[in-house]
Amino acid sequence: MGRSTKDTRLTVLFVHGLSGSWQNWLENIPHFSNARRVIALDLPGFGHSPMPRWRISIESYARLLHRFCAALGVGDCALVGNSMGGFISAEAASAKPDRFEKLVLVSAAGVSSARLRRQPAETVARMATAAAPLLLKLQERGMRRPRVRWATFKGLFQHPELLRRELLLEQFHNGAGRPGFLPAVQGLVGYDILDQLTEVEVPTLIVWGRNDRVVPPHDSVGFGRRLHNSRTVIFDDTGHLPQLERPTRFNRVLETFLAE
Repeated sequence: MGRSTKDTRLTVLFVHGLSGSWQNWLENIPHFSNARRVIALDLPGFGHSPMPRWRISIESYARLLHRFCAALGVGDCALVGNSMGGFISAEAASAKPDRFEKLVLVSAAGVSSARLRRQPAETVARMATAAAPLLLKLQERGMRRPRVRWATFKGLFQHPELLRRELLLEQFHNGAGRPGFLPAVQGLVGYDILDQLTEVEVPTLIVWGRNDRVVPPHDSVGFGRRLHNSRTVIFDDTGHLPQLERPTRFNRVLETFLAE
């Protein structure tokens, strides 16, 4: 499931990350839908999309993006992915280099995750999956309190206390406890596309928060070295979701890149 608007120019396809949903792009969809077709989907197993019949992996999600674009008649397209969504987007662009006109990696997984050992990561994922329903009940009750919001989202945002409560609720309610979480972690950990990236000539924008606690900011260097037709923009005083934490700057940077 997702949201789509009518288009006149380059289509923008937003791809969320682990424990995410199309609502991860709530601060960006209105800006770009004024003049472009904008699509933001819930990946299978996340948000309100059901689990797929096929095994979840970075490769299978990338193939889904190709089929998804074909089914919706998407022509010229800019693929914009955050976190795991960036990993999937990079895989999709490397698998079919002529399918996308532009690629945007926002705090993308894929560099450090290629070196992770599977078992410890899966153990953490299982614990998080098991705890998610309880956390949702406990934290929705306290979401009116600034301290609770800060404790809940401090791993994702540098300044969660500055974001609107309604926006944070959208992220938590639509992202927590979804069945695709554990299979996605299993598919992500140890999967290596780094060598493939050197063959990608698609113009690429790499965006990162300098204070990202989920994916190390230095991973932006790993992408930049391999993606020869790329540029990197680092947002100071920003966490893992720059598109939500610094939407005005993010939208301006992305709009400039798309217009080139």
